[in-house]
Amino acid sequence: MNDNQNTNENNKQGKRLPNIPKKPQKGSKFNIFWVYAAIIIAIIAAQFLFTTDSGKEVKYDTFESQMLLTGDVDRIVAYQTEDLVKAEVYIKKDSLDKKPQYKAYRSTNSLGMSSGPTVYFTYGGKFADLRAALAESQKALPAGRKAITFSSENRSNPLASWFLSIILPVLLLIGFWIFMMRRMGGGAGGGGQIFSIGKSKATLFDKESQVNITFNDVAGLEEAKTEVMEIVDFLKNPKKYTDLGGKIPKGALLVGSPGTGKTLLAKAVAGEAQVPFFSLSGSDFVEMFVGVGASRVRDLFKQAKDKSPCIIFIDEIDAIGRARGKNGVMGGNDERENTLNQLLVEMDGFGTNTHVIILAATNRADVLDKALLRAGRFDRQIYVDLPDVIERKQIFEVHITPLKKSEELDTEFLAKQTPGFSGADIANVCNEAALIAARKNKSAVDKQDFLDAVDRIVGGLEKKNKIITPSEKRAIAIHEAGHATVSWLLEHAAPLVKVTIVPRGQSLGAAWYLPEERLIVRPHQMLDEMCATMGGRAAEKVMFDTISTGALSDLEKVNKQARAMVTIYGLNEKLGNITYYDSSGQNEYNFSKPYSEDTALTIDKEISVLIEGQYQRAINLLEENKDKLIQLADILIEKEVLFKDDLEEIFGKRLFENQGESGNPGHITPVEA
Repeated sequence: MNDNQNTNENNKQGKRLPNIPKKPQKGSKFNIFWVYAAIIIAIIAAQFLFTTDSGKEVKYDTFESQMLLTGDVDRIVAYQTEDLVKAEVYIKKDSLDKKPQYKAYRSTNSLGMSSGPTVYFTYGGKFADLRAALAESQKALPAGRKAITFSSENRSNPLASWFLSIILPVLLLIGFWIFMMRRMGGGAGGGGQIFSIGKSKATLFDKESQVNITFNDVAGLEEAKTEVMEIVDFLKNPKKYTDLGGKIPKGALLVGSPGTGKTLLAKAVAGEAQVPFFSLSGSDFVEMFVGVGASRVRDLFKQAKDKSPCIIFIDEIDAIGRARGKNGVMGGNDERENTLNQLLVEMDGFGTNTHVIILAATNRADVLDKALLRAGRFDRQIYVDLPDVIERKQIFEVHITPLKKSEELDTEFLAKQTPGFSGADIANVCNEAALIAARKNKSAVDKQDFLDAVDRIVGGLEKKNKIITPSEKRAIAIHEAGHATVSWLLEHAAPLVKVTIVPRGQSLGAAWYLPEERLIVRPHQMLDEMCATMGGRAAEKVMFDTISTGALSDLEKVNKQARAMVTIYGLNEKLGNITYYDSSGQNEYNFSKPYSEDTALTIDKEISVLIEGQYQRAINLLEENKDKLIQLADILIEKEVLFKDDLEEIFGKRLFENQGESGNPGHITPVEA
């Protein structure tokens, strides 16, 4: 439908603030990566805090002759290790700076500070033996020199040993266990933790995390908005209805084509209702473990009852609501059916809370279970149709508001040029137009940018560098000229907008039509459309006396139309008023056809008669206007793109203009060459 646009005083004054919805509040989740980070930090801390750097090892004789007797030693710190004494020697700072031999010794510890010992040596025996040896060595010192300070320490660190031997292994085991539990959870509820796998994954929107979208932000859909506004009003003012004996509806099902605004309408309900709003998808109930889906349904309704009155919105409910026993594969999915059964019970069973309303959206209502659609569960089915020309204009006005557009841009013209477009398609057109304008270094988005965007979305990207031989180019031009000629000459064929032989997407050429939007279609109207579609192949037959593979999309379209006339709409005289269409969709899984073999032969024959009849009709029309066909093809080869005005110069004013002036244009249909 339309983007989420705020309507406030700043909008009225010409200013526009970005709509940044508040994020729904969720409980803080435990992250396993914090455990990993804590373990790594603990190991690094243990490395730095509980280890010492003793410098470089030297022999006692070297220490005595080169350091002690030369007067360079500042102090000695010794500690007992089993049957040896390890002595750390600290050299005076002046000697370290002035004497080059000390540069070969390490004078910094692991943290890069110079407070550690310069060298160390080992001495067999006890502290007393080392003290006596040092005293003996210092007897040879000159008189008056101060004796070296000697001290002993106990280097045993019980805290470090306890940490490295007990705490660190336990931390590693706990981290490994949590990691394995998350892997076993495999993406289940609660961030994948196995113990919350049966919890509901619904997102709660309440007063603290209210959605900013309202019904004012939803363009079009007036009938659908009227339906859901009544539900919102019931939640806001229940006494007005209960005083008259009315009951709140249990649920409402939004049904419509993709992109028509079902989810946006539900967001507007959440923004308007001012009551707790649970939002989730039908696939959120699906899990590989048995019983998880039903458990999540129970947990969802338990949370909803605690927050009542409230609304639950289930998007794409066909993921769990498909008719039981009607799976696309042999056998039934018991887990999915158990989930559906639990949903049916919660919606209308013993102990059901009447202050919980279910909103659901789907574009496949035909496959839903009948028990889900009965009165008392989904009491209302709200159809969200494709927007008409008036609604498309409203949607365009919403989507072009944030764009820097030219002043002469007419939204009514854009609405007429986009028949059959959904709200999502219109949003895509506006965005594509802005990208095209930026690509051309324009300061504003104008009408031509929107037309190019429609062409880009419908037909694909232009491929002007595609290598096409002259003979192929003429064949494509004849093909497209055939479409244009036949559609111009037939009363009920869609009026041509433009025709091109520039390759787009997978097509080598295309013709754009603007047919009338009809609520009912008559046989002669369908036959004219089929004849115009066969005009391309008929032109090849008339000009070259042969045909090509370029009419694939034409044949596909015509076959669908002919089959629909014969088997669905009952428009064939030989078969009569019979239809084989099944609106419930249950025949999709049947192995047998709903008609006999003789009827199948009749259907095939009548489809062929229809198509061949219109093909011959197109040939006859082109034979009568062969000179104009050639003239149109020659101009098309020269210009590559022709518009309605160019056809009027060749054929004259079109006799049938009521369709283009009705204000109800139809689908823009590219036809492959």
